[in-house]
Order: sequence, then C-alpha cells, then structure tokens
Amino acid sequence: MRIQPKNPFSYFLLPIQWIWRSFFFINAVVTFFLFFPLFYIFLTREKWFPLVFKLKKVWGHFMLFIPLIFYRIERRGKIENDKAYVLCPNHTSYLDILLIYIAFPNYFHTMGKAELRKVPLFRKFFERMNIPVNRKSKMDSHRAYLRAASDIEKGISIALFPEGTIHHNGPVMGRFKNGPFRLAIEKQVPVVPVTFMNNWRILPDDFNRHPGHPGISKVIIHEPVATAGMTESDLDTLKNKVYEAMNSPLKSGYPDYFSR
Repeated sequence: MRIQPKNPFSYFLLPIQWIWRSFFFINAVVTFFLFFPLFYIFLTREKWFPLVFKLKKVWGHFMLFIPLIFYRIERRGKIENDKAYVLCPNHTSYLDILLIYIAFPNYFHTMGKAELRKVPLFRKFFERMNIPVNRKSKMDSHRAYLRAASDIEKGISIALFPEGTIHHNGPVMGRFKNGPFRLAIEKQVPVVPVTFMNNWRILPDDFNRHPGHPGISKVIIHEPVATAGMTESDLDTLKNKVYEAMNSPLKSGYPDYFSR
C-alpha cells in the first residue's frame, strides 16, 4: 500500500526524491559500463578473481559517493585474513549488496538469484565467479550448496542472505532459512552476522513507501559466531543466536516497529 506524505512539505520533497532515485540507478549503469572492460578481462582467469573483488569495492564507492550515500561501519569482532567465513547480512535494499563488498575485508563469493544470469552483462559474474541458485529447484539448490562448500574448502568465504530475499517490513527481518547455518556447521567455519541498520530507508526496494534519499548507511559487523564442535542438532541454536545478534540493534534502533 502506498503511504502518503505526512505533511505538505513532504509533497514538495517527493519529486526531488524520485529524481534522486533515478539518478542513483543511472549512475549505477554508467559507472558499470566504465568498469565493465576491466571486469571482462579479469573474469577470464580464475586467478584474477581477487582483482575483480577489489574492483567491485572501487565500483561500489563510485555508485555510493556520487549520489551522496556514505557509510559508517562498526566492527564488533575480529576478522582473520586467512580464514573462511559464512557471512549473513539482513536484506532490505539493493544497497546491501554494494555495502557487503565494501564492509567485509576478506575475499568472498556471493550466492545470489539465478535470475541474474538472464541479465546480459551481469551473467558473466554468475557464470564465472559467484554462485547462482534457483531456489525453486532442489537439484539446483543442492548443486549451489556443493559449490559453496567447495569454495569454503579453498579458503573462500561465502556471503548469502539468510532471509532468502528482500523483505519489505522496514527493519523487521523475515524468517531465516537453514542453508547458511547448515553450511557453516558442515564446514566448521564461523558465521559473521551483519546488520544493515538503515538501508531500508535510504534506498528502499518497496519504493511505494518513499523513493529514497542521500544519507549515511550504518553497518554493524558482529563478532563471528563459532561453529567448532557443532552438529546438525545445533542448527536451530546457531540460527537463533545469529538472528538475535542481527536483530538486537534493530530492535533498539526502531522500537516502534517491534511494538506493533
């Protein structure tokens, strides 16, 4: 449902916000084409994938800073350079994808929707570097899971959104799927909870509420949650622990949303 502006001044701001939102995506496309030749070259060899990762960080800054989106990262735990992790961020905005590359220092692969392979230029990323998954197919989901497990064995971290998709409930998270936690337990690697505090306000996916605006994205990288010694029977315990770590600052920051 579309939420109407609360005061007359909001009606004046609304068209400016729409212009800003359009500018954000135009800037994303233009900068992507500028970087694409380098992406294309570096994706031809697996040994160059870490260069693609660094280039994504640079591209991410161009996508954010030009439309006046900045960030503040709070790091609550130590991330070791030579260790693989399973990264679990909440998902409320397209900004989440950009900022996970900027916020997390270690090289990682992303598990994302297989539909992105249908986008002509993005297809190369998911065919070569990241892990596409069609959640409607058990066979394809299992194949993606095996690929993620193989990457972890090589020392490569895996980032995936435990909610499975973008949720439109403001800061309130959806239910977590089991996949990320089963993967972490099987490979005995820590889970890193990541909370994006206000991306849902800066660039909401549900733009019927409001188009978005410039601002400072607040990111919390939580203390890694160890899985050493855990088994399948600990899956719910691990999932609940990660959920609580991610959810706690959201409940503190937006109490009105959680009292409804």
